[in-house]
Amino acid sequence: MNSPESKPTPRSPLGFAKLPAHYARFVLPFFLSLVMTCVISGISTLRGVGFSAAFLPLWLGSWSLSWVFAYPTLLVMLPLARRVTAAFVRSE
Repeated sequence: MNSPESKPTPRSPLGFAKLPAHYARFVLPFFLSLVMTCVISGISTLRGVGFSAAFLPLWLGSWSLSWVFAYPTLLVMLPLARRVTAAFVRSE
């Protein structure tokens, strides 16, 4: 329990305690991969089947499969992408 002198625990938008800062290297690729695979699989599925009754189940299937590959790929590639970016962008 918090004493009157201690600060309250910071909360996420969902209400649970925020993770320590060192978890950002896992959380950033998690959310980035969710959004990117959602958009790309949605576009690809839409081009393939159009707005039909089959769209939603096909999209969700392709989204989940693509995310299974995208998240670990981002975990591995994001540090490399940061180094390559640093080679081309001046730090302030």
